[in-house]
Amino acid sequence: MSMVSFFHNLTNNLINYMQIFGPWFGFLIVFLESIFPWLPLCVFIALNIASYGNIWGFLISLIATILGCVCSYTFFKYLFGNKLAKLIKKANYKKIKRVVDSIEKIDFSNLVLLISLPFAPAFLINIACGIAKVNFKKFFLALLIGKIVIVYFWGFIGTSLLESITDATTVILVCLLLIGAFIISKIVVKKFNIE
Repeated sequence: MSMVSFFHNLTNNLINYMQIFGPWFGFLIVFLESIFPWLPLCVFIALNIASYGNIWGFLISLIATILGCVCSYTFFKYLFGNKLAKLIKKANYKKIKRVVDSIEKIDFSNLVLLISLPFAPAFLINIACGIAKVNFKKFFLALLIGKIVIVYFWGFIGTSLLESITDATTVILVCLLLIGAFIISKIVVKKFNIE
């Protein structure tokens, strides 16, 4: 059996299992990825799109990743934020402190842009926003805008870096989406008076 047919069979089997277990399973795996970063978000979103269609797969993935990020942010903000901040200060982790300080001072548009980047470590962004005590409204609105780009990128553009970079149309589309997310974030800043 060739490698191509192996992956083709594997993909078909995974899609069959996703359809058997239903949309809640698709929701759960994307939700868990936001909390456990070693899970492959790109694969889960692509499977959701393939299993449940473009619209439902997209919506399931979008809602799941936003809720997962909110849970991660809340967990670190209210349960471990103070302890971790004290530990960073006490242990004199200058690099980590610099990251937390810059996240604390990041403006809304740049936070949206950071969340929108397909290869940015979402889990670390959630933790840093929680520890830095970034305002929940600012974090949530940035997620709403930024995660649309991520889910679109992984769901409709492809699941591998190579495919995405070698296709000029894809690169242009992603750049346009990032610019669009940045412009929308500027509008949201004015409308909701977010700093």
